[in-house]
Amino acid sequence: MAIAPLTVRLAHTASLVTLEPGPPVARREREEVEDQLLVKGATRSMGAGERARPEVPDDLRTCFERDRDRILHSPAFRRLAGKTQVFIFPEDHQRTRLTHALEVAQVATAVARATRLNVALTEAIALGHDCGHGPGGHASEEALSPYVPQGYDHAVWGADVVLVPLNLCAQTLDGIRNHSWSRPSPSTPEAEVVSWADRIAYVCHDFEDAVRAGIVTTAMLPPQVMQVCGPQRSTQLDVFINGLIDVILRTGQVAMPEELAGALDAFRDCDYSHIYLRPASVAQGRAVVDILRALVDHLADRPGLIAGGPTMERRPTAGSEEAVRTAVTYVGGMTDRYACRMALARLDWDRDRLPGGMGNY
Repeated sequence: MAIAPLTVRLAHTASLVTLEPGPPVARREREEVEDQLLVKGATRSMGAGERARPEVPDDLRTCFERDRDRILHSPAFRRLAGKTQVFIFPEDHQRTRLTHALEVAQVATAVARATRLNVALTEAIALGHDCGHGPGGHASEEALSPYVPQGYDHAVWGADVVLVPLNLCAQTLDGIRNHSWSRPSPSTPEAEVVSWADRIAYVCHDFEDAVRAGIVTTAMLPPQVMQVCGPQRSTQLDVFINGLIDVILRTGQVAMPEELAGALDAFRDCDYSHIYLRPASVAQGRAVVDILRALVDHLADRPGLIAGGPTMERRPTAGSEEAVRTAVTYVGGMTDRYACRMALARLDWDRDRLPGGMGNY
């Protein structure tokens, strides 16, 4: 039987690109190359990965590449665009949880690539690490903790509740669950890199945002920070990233030289003193707590109001533990704007009680 000629369409009709045709590089071949390239102790990809629900391996992508892609295309990741990093209802150039996640991924993959760790796993953990955050930043953890037996920890909630439908690999979930420094040590070196990358990224970019907002000036940086990495965010990132890479390559430990680690600590303390704990931030946090708790109480008594929630056949009893958890899950997934909009529409909330920046919403 004659094979019909292949009819194609170019994106650019004047394209001059011509490649040598050939078969794709199968996932298994790529895994073999990966095994040779990665340093001893790095996490190797294996077929479909260790998942709660078994899956057939992808023909082309490794298991951690699939995880990264699933997170990137998930509603939880997209909603990070509307969630607070430092400023509620941020201006155009201020960070959101989404841009923070992207910057963490850049820092983490730069380290992983230079030290021959698994870049795909590193990127997956970095992109997903804050998917458990509620609206209004860390104030949401204070707001929602009374409703959760072990407290609402965004790292644990993200791995064990928000991202469960994606059926991610155990190593990816472990890295997300344990990325916070207050959590137990994660099981992979890639996750430890993300823990450092998270702190490096937010310490530097939160200060830069606060400078843009007129809250702080570079003159307020501790002398230790100025001496080690200077006032510019680009230089600060360069110094901290290269310091981390150097120690990993020299010692095999995911660690930072003591002098740099001390400067990073001083930088973080400066952020807390002048940004996170300033009176306006504390007032913003109190407003967030009030709104989110009011929403949970309201929705737990009216589970039928939860969009996309339980159907009539399996709707939890109003006020039950299941109804409270359903309400917490729903409220925790809200963006800042949606939470405020719900408070105005459902609770007849006074606009003057909205968090700063939202009063004229």
